[in-house]
Amino acid sequence: MELIADALLIAGAIGAGVYCLVLGRRLARFNNLETGVGGAVAVLSAQVDDLTKALESGQQAANLSAEKLSDLTQRADASAKKLELLVASMHDLPQQKEQAVELDPRQEAVFVRHFAPEVGAGE
Repeated sequence: MELIADALLIAGAIGAGVYCLVLGRRLARFNNLETGVGGAVAVLSAQVDDLTKALESGQQAANLSAEKLSDLTQRADASAKKLELLVASMHDLPQQKEQAVELDPRQEAVFVRHFAPEVGAGE
């Protein structure tokens, strides 16, 4: 009876060893960094890092653009106030009558060509 129990115990131990060996091989293939899930996790991790860097640089660029736009808006408001003051001060100036110069349409334009003396011709 003890011999049968020992044989079953040995068979169970051998079966458990084979099961662990097969499971170990599958797990090694599963975690392979080139073809398995481990590789996919590594690639995704690298992409997350790249996207984080791109997002940070995009946020910095957006903040810089917002600051420039705010500065330009303030300058435009100041210029608009100056222009409003100038237009308001134009109403205080006395009005001048426009003097219209009438041209006679029958009069023809006369063109005169002036010739420059040649250098060295008089000597």
